[in-house]
Amino acid sequence: MAITLGSSLLAGCAGQEQSGTPAARVTTWVKGASGGVAIGTVEVDARNVDLALARHNTAAALRTVCALLTTDAQTAIGNLPTPDDQLTGDLNNAYEEASAAGDDCYKGSEGNAALMRRSAEERKKLVPLLATAVDRIVVVTGHTPSTSTTAPSGAGNDPFGN
Repeated sequence: MAITLGSSLLAGCAGQEQSGTPAARVTTWVKGASGGVAIGTVEVDARNVDLALARHNTAAALRTVCALLTTDAQTAIGNLPTPDDQLTGDLNNAYEEASAAGDDCYKGSEGNAALMRRSAEERKKLVPLLATAVDRIVVVTGHTPSTSTTAPSGAGNDPFGN
């Protein structure tokens, strides 16, 4: 009887993203981990690096936006895994690329053209990788997550909203 009670207690401790349908689990994860916000933040960070370069900002200003890209990508990696293995892989690929782009940009900001080219190539890969992850969320849940670059289709019907 004690074993049965212990098993019941442990089952009650499982996170909500560990029970229910795949759609419910992923929806719970996206909402709880701010998954859509993380995707949008990393995408905006990469655009801000491009903007800083286009504006010929100082090396110090460039290092700041590059460091933010790395930091936000690493924070997003910390929210993995998701309840869906394919989504976890898609997001991990995107966030690892973003982190590498930020690192290479930071290290290259003092004039290392090779590192800056590599960072540009990594940032170019980033948007399609993030789009693949968003597409996976849509396939599993039937809904597009709200990010800082997308808005849900029906204002009051956002299943990921708080």
